[in-house]
Amino acid sequence: MYGYFFHIIKLRRSNYEKSLKKHTVEEKLQCVKMYLNNHKSSKEIQKETGIYDRLIRSWISIYVTEGIEGLKNKKEKRGNAFAALHTSKSLTKEERLELENMKLKIENERLKKGYTVKGVGSSKEYVTFLEKNTK
Repeated sequence: MYGYFFHIIKLRRSNYEKSLKKHTVEEKLQCVKMYLNNHKSSKEIQKETGIYDRLIRSWISIYVTEGIEGLKNKKEKRGNAFAALHTSKSLTKEERLELENMKLKIENERLKKGYTVKGVGSSKEYVTFLEKNTK
């Protein structure tokens, strides 16, 4: 009985890992062309390639509106930009000053709204001036 459940979990994990895969432009274009030129449904393409049909349909709509350029993987900078102030040694002096300036602007806006940040990381606490001891 336990073997069956472990098998199900293993299948779900492999499907999840497959969904996280970054597909190349060629793979995306191949699926789109199968849909447009060969008149196959997204479900049929899913059976052949193992790529979810919803993902295939999104590629088709992107291809129709933006062309091949839309199918290219776009690299986005994610995460906290301010972390670069403390960790990145590759920032130029100008980039470091821009980040510091942005940080000060945010702090200024918080002060205008009547609160400040106490602590760092996951132990951050937003304290309003009414709660703060003003002695």
